Amino acid sequence: MSLNNTPSGQRVHIGFFGIRNAGKSSIVNKLTNQAVSLVSAHKGTTTDPVRKTMELLPLGPVVIIDTAGFDDEGELGELRKERTYRILDEMDIVVLVLDARADHLTEEEVDFLKMVKERKLPYIIIENHVDEVAGHPFEELSSEEKLLYVDATTDDMAAVKQALLQLAPKITEPPLVADLVPEKSTVVLVIPIDESAPKGRIILPQQMVLRDLLDHRCKAICCQPEELTEVLNEDKSVSLVITDSQAFETVSKMVPDNILLTSFSILMARYRGSLNTQLKGVAALKNLQDNDKVLIAEACTHHRQCNDIGTVKLPGWIRKHTGKDVDFEFSSGNEFPEDLSKYKLVVHCGGCMINASEMQSRTKHCVEQGVPIVNYGMAIAHFNGILDRSLEVLK
Repeated sequence: MSLNNTPSGQRVHIGFFGIRNAGKSSIVNKLTNQAVSLVSAHKGTTTDPVRKTMELLPLGPVVIIDTAGFDDEGELGELRKERTYRILDEMDIVVLVLDARADHLTEEEVDFLKMVKERKLPYIIIENHVDEVAGHPFEELSSEEKLLYVDATTDDMAAVKQALLQLAPKITEPPLVADLVPEKSTVVLVIPIDESAPKGRIILPQQMVLRDLLDHRCKAICCQPEELTEVLNEDKSVSLVITDSQAFETVSKMVPDNILLTSFSILMARYRGSLNTQLKGVAALKNLQDNDKVLIAEACTHHRQCNDIGTVKLPGWIRKHTGKDVDFEFSSGNEFPEDLSKYKLVVHCGGCMINASEMQSRTKHCVEQGVPIVNYGMAIAHFNGILDRSLEVLK
């Protein structure tokens, strides 16, 4: 992945929802000017979420998601509906598509709109097929609703794009690292290149931090752990060291107390808006008992290496530092359990491959079910007795 590519987690996520045959897929195809979704007169043509990553001008980089109808039927239909509702966790903007040929909202549409409002998600409502009816139905909709009228016979999506653009400014980009150090500061990035490092590239949090520093005219020096002492001896202007969490133990011994120290993972927790909640989860690490279940969740789906941090290193560190025979389960990618009641703790990665909405939704699910959640970097810093030090730069 190059620095010029916008990863999915950094794109505005726009989802199109509605009952079957409301015209969601047709609108998605017109908006993207591509045959993203199959279109048919038969109900239920879209059976799984369909994603399209693109530049939607003038909005910018987006992920467009077409979903299955939330009025689907049968055993498979229930599974599709469940998947559609779970997509809401990722949403930055929701588009509800109504079929103007109906004269009232269905029960499913009323419930869905209520759900969107309860989550405080930005949304617009599109009345599709207005060319086939006289006037506009859905009198039960509030006059304050943002309604767009789409003629099924035209490809003009200018009004839809403009409505999406008006909602986009509400999605603010949080700080990553540049606000923590003065402009033109010198920052060292410690990036281990070992058997678990991807070939030919650095991982996304490292890319993001590097780019953020360069954008704010800071000097960034990249090195591996064994090179750090030499780097610090050669450049006395270093004010901050950011390390891969796996190297915390080694790096913390090399960095003098007058230089701030943190990790990419901790910066990502702040960036995704879940720092304070995940900090509270550190206490749960101390209270684990034999046979307690812990979920280790990663947002990416990379190939597991022999010494993988999520499935090998973290379980080993947790067992070592607690002295307990803890049971571990694992999730990856978009698969995050809805029911967390059997877990005593969730240990989550930095969440670089999902957007802030999804990370905050996962954190909220944990809080609502009374399950502590902690970040990889915080857990590792705690194990090494340097958690307070790793957070000092954030104060």
